[in-house]
Amino acid sequence: MLELRPNCECCDKDLPPESREAMICTFECTFCADCASNVLQGQCPNCGGEFTCRPVRPAAMLAKYPASAKRILKAEGCVPVKAA
Repeated sequence: MLELRPNCECCDKDLPPESREAMICTFECTFCADCASNVLQGQCPNCGGEFTCRPVRPAAMLAKYPASAKRILKAEGCVPVKAA
């Protein structure tokens, strides 16, 4: 089950569970749409994977399976993955 992390790892923008702006990679690294597109050029700086829109968990399921409250922020900042 997805953690539904509460913030962008790059800019620390709040991304509540219902946000349509949250982007994730296959490892659930979470970024806002702006950082994923404009800063990271669509490639996760943690694993090199591509981003997709994070699904929204229905409110009834959030009560039973709450979103994560643990904030993750890249201490070194966000930089695009260098092309090989």
